[in-house]
Amino acid sequence: MIATASHPTITWEKLPADFVLPDDPVDNIHQPALAAALTESLQIADRLPEAALTPTNYGICAHFNERFVVKAPDWAYIPNVTVPQSEIVRSYTPHLQGDVPAIVLEFLSDTEGGEYSSKATYPPGKFFFYERILKVPSYGIFDPKTGSLELHRLNTQQQYQLETPNGQGHYWLPELELFLGVWQGSRENRQGHWLRWWDEAGNLLLWGSEQVAQERQTAEQERQRADTEQQKAEQERQRAERLLAQLRAAGIEPEV
Repeated sequence: MIATASHPTITWEKLPADFVLPDDPVDNIHQPALAAALTESLQIADRLPEAALTPTNYGICAHFNERFVVKAPDWAYIPNVTVPQSEIVRSYTPHLQGDVPAIVLEFLSDTEGGEYSSKATYPPGKFFFYERILKVPSYGIFDPKTGSLELHRLNTQQQYQLETPNGQGHYWLPELELFLGVWQGSRENRQGHWLRWWDEAGNLLLWGSEQVAQERQTAEQERQRADTEQQKAEQERQRAERLLAQLRAAGIEPEV
């Protein structure tokens, strides 16, 4: 078969040791914080299996029309890696080393990064690479400045279709059994828009700092409840003593 844009030749091979990886700088200053926040809440909620991988700005490669292609999404979730993670040194090859990512995320920046590029010729655009080569079920494009999130899902024709969020503005990801959405607030001295996870019941998956704060609040509420119970017990004791004194003053010795 002759390779064409409609029928590309795709194989899954380990990247050669002498392959020169792109050395593009991270052009979104918020990328590390946004990516770390996504992974942290999964870990705390015990939603990150031991064999799963959440690479950030890390090369995912394929052999496309007899040439290696490497793209480094800002964040990705790979459900199952089938080789020791120590072997994934310079890049990750789906099918050869584990599952195709369940979702990849790109964070928009001031520099045009080609997140919407469907360029089919070498080197292919990101949109084409995730949709037609890797066939990633979900591709999210997030603008940290405006808080807009687009989620593209593979349809039955294996083409990306722009999804519509639910009433809360969240997108359901069946591969993770979680909702993904935008949340606004502060973390690590950054005030702005963040990507967050919600479970099927709509509960927000917490960050470590939030969990600590929640535990402190619960402990304080328990302390206050205990203080209230102690105060009630003391009031009851004082009332009983007053009643006992009144009875004795009337010449009545109550039975003990």
